[in-house]
Parts: sequence; structure tokens; C-alpha cells
Amino acid sequence: MSENVMTTQAATSGFQTDAALARLRRRKMADTRLKMYGLGAIIVALLLLATLVTSLVITGHSAFLQSHVTYPVYLDPDKIDADDPYGSNYRSVVRDAFFALFSDVEGMREQRNLADIISNGAPYILRDEVSADSALIGQTIEFSVPLADPFDQFVKGSVKRGTPEEDRLVTDQQIAWMDKLEADGRISTPFNWGLFVNADSRFPELAGLSGAITGSFFALLVCFLISFPTGIAAAVYLEEFAPKNKFTDLIEVNINNLAAVPSVVFGLLGLAVFLGFFGLPRSAPLVGGMTLALMTLPTIIITTRASLKAVPPSIREAALGIGASKHQVMMHHVVPLAMPGILTGTIIGLAQALGETAPLLLIGMNAFITSAPGGITDPATALPTQIFIWADSPERGFVSRTSAAILVLLGFLVLMNAVAIYLRRKFERRW
Repeated sequence: MSENVMTTQAATSGFQTDAALARLRRRKMADTRLKMYGLGAIIVALLLLATLVTSLVITGHSAFLQSHVTYPVYLDPDKIDADDPYGSNYRSVVRDAFFALFSDVEGMREQRNLADIISNGAPYILRDEVSADSALIGQTIEFSVPLADPFDQFVKGSVKRGTPEEDRLVTDQQIAWMDKLEADGRISTPFNWGLFVNADSRFPELAGLSGAITGSFFALLVCFLISFPTGIAAAVYLEEFAPKNKFTDLIEVNINNLAAVPSVVFGLLGLAVFLGFFGLPRSAPLVGGMTLALMTLPTIIITTRASLKAVPPSIREAALGIGASKHQVMMHHVVPLAMPGILTGTIIGLAQALGETAPLLLIGMNAFITSAPGGITDPATALPTQIFIWADSPERGFVSRTSAAILVLLGFLVLMNAVAIYLRRKFERRW
């Protein structure tokens, strides 16, 4: 017995040599370095993400606020026709009431400079209020209207008072008028709900994302209705029913290749087939959704096949053993168990489609649309193309709105990925 103990101690002592300890230390140091490399990569990625989001917030946070001026407006029945409110002279009503705040301002040039303070869309805002309630005609109302973009930027501090007059869009006289309005308590900066409820506009202070959000919704709806059932059916057939031969191998290779094809190629395909051959309406969410469905299909097929493979073979064997047909095995057992992964892949594919710009630009979903689309065949834009349009606009107000639109798009993408994670964790089965 003592000989065995001595043999064990001798064998153990063989691992305690200096060379063995040095090799052990090197392995531990290599493991530590590998962990540090991974941790460093994660930290760098988080820092880059934080830098991106921070820069967007710094640039775009002002777009979530909009400066307004509030003043009394008399809705003169001589200028506003109750029977024809859309044919009335609202511009005169709006400007005369605003000029009344500055009785010392005379002369056409000074009045024109004074009128530049309020948005050019003020007459249309008043028209919509009167059209919604014609009983207002003949009354004096407190009318709140957005400031024009240069003066909105001045209130927010983007246009500095100390900048030489020749280097800014706001003159010293206009600053004096703004100071008077501020002293009278007529300037306010509420949350800019118009960013979400207004459609696009030439005037930054009135531009919103309503049309783009609606267009993206319709396009994703069409994309989902086409790609989801088609992708699942194709994946089920290829994985469970298709014979293994050169033809199916060719199909699988092409599906994998299509998943890596640049999105602009799908845009060219949609332009040639849907618009050129079938003659479908340009700029319509129907065409956009069909083009995005072509781009999303490979992702859904690949993720669906991976989810089907993850279902244990014992499930299939047990169902077949009790007399179920192949169809019953798939529809009643395998597909429901694979559905969490299928839904996750579908949502991720739709999130990718939501952020695509190139295919939508090629089919014309970058038109200037001043109202939200009412259906899938109406002209529309989408969030990515709206961002592209605003980024190309020369007005300074669109700079902050571009960053704000990117934040809204990122918010939708984060929400869709969060839904995918929730569905996967809720319905996932562990074997």
C-alpha cells in the first residue's frame, strides 16, 4: 500500500517540475489574454455605439422641441367665408394680427422682415383649425404657430446672438422683435408632436415623419405577408421533403448566395420587373414591400431551416411511431416547436428590411409626399428614404431633424429586436 502511495506522489511530483509549471503559467496567461481580447472588443464596440448614439442625441435632441409664438387672432368674417373656408384669405388674417403686436413697425420692407419670424405654413394651420370648427369665425382666438426655422434655431441657441449680423440669417432688428415677444411671454418651446403627426414639408419647422412611418408600415406589411408564408413553405420543403440531389443542392447554394447579395441588386430587380415589366405604380408601398420581400426571403429560409434542424429527431420518430403522417408530423409537432426560431429570424429580417434605403430609392420611394399614404398603392416614402431626403436638404433645421429621424428609426429597430428576443425566450424549448 505504501508503495502505491509513493508511486502516486512520484507521478504527481512529475507535474511539478519547473518546465511543467512554466507551461501551465503560459496556458493560463494565454487564457487570460484571450478573455481580455474579447472583453476589449466588447468595450470598443460599446464605446463606438455610445459615440454614435451620443452624437445623434446631441445633434437631434433639439428637433424634439419646436419654438412657437402665441398671439391673438381675430377671425374676421369679411375675410373668412364660412361656406368656403379653403378659399379665404388666411395669410392676411395671420399677418395683420401679428403686425398688431408691433404698432411701430411701418413700411412694406419692415413688415416683410417681421412676417419672416412666423412659419410660412401659419395660414394653412389656421385654415385647418377653422375648417375643423367654423364656429370660430367672428371670434378672437389665441393662435399658436411655429416660428420659422432661423428663429427657431435662434431660440434654441444654434444661431448665436453674438455672431456678426452679416454672418447670420437673423438681423439685429428681428432679434429685437424676438426679445419683445419673449418679454411678453409669447415664446414657448413645447414638445414637437408635429415630428410624428406631420408629413414632409419644405419648411423644416413643419416637417414630420408621419408619411414615412406610414409608408414603412405598409411596405413591411406587404413584405411580411409575402415573405413569411413563402419562406416557411420553402424551408419546410427543402429541409423535410425535397430529395437530396444536384438540383436541390443548386437551390440551397443560390439561397445562401442571395443572402449575401447587396440590397441595391434587389432594387434593380424590382425596378426592372415590378415597375418595368408589370407596370405597377411607382413610389408605392406595394412595390417597396415586394422588393423588400425578395431581399428578406433568403434570411427567413435559412433561419427557418436552422430552426427545423434544431428540433430533436426523437420528436419526428415518436410521431411517426404512433401512426402520424409526414404532413402531420411537420404541421403538428416540428413546425410549432421550431416557431420561436422562425419568428426570431422573421423579425430580424423585417428589421433589416426596415433600415434598407437603396432598394427603395431605385423604385422611387423618395418622392416629396406632403400627406400620409392611405393604402399600399398610394405614393409614399419610408423612414430610410426620408432620412436621405432630409440629409440632402440645405436648410439648417433639417440637420437636427435628420438625426432625430435616425433616432426614431433606431428606436423601431431596437423595439423589433426586443420583440424577437422576447418571443424566443417565451416559446423556446430546451432539449
